[in-house]
Amino acid sequence: MLTINVAVLLAVIVVWRLKRRTEARSRSDEKLTAVIVLALGVLIAPTPAGQGIVNILGQLASGVTQAGR
Repeated sequence: MLTINVAVLLAVIVVWRLKRRTEARSRSDEKLTAVIVLALGVLIAPTPAGQGIVNILGQLASGVTQAGR
């Protein structure tokens, strides 16, 4: 039986939607894309990959804050 990971499916949808030209998007289309990206983030966050991304972004933010002092 074939199983589809929902996070992978949402990632493919996001890439497909973002490849379109900006001028062709309506405001509601942009809102739908934002909701899909938010759902993708919620699905990825508890995974080890999501935790790694959070750690990397935290270190980057810490470095920027220290560089600004």
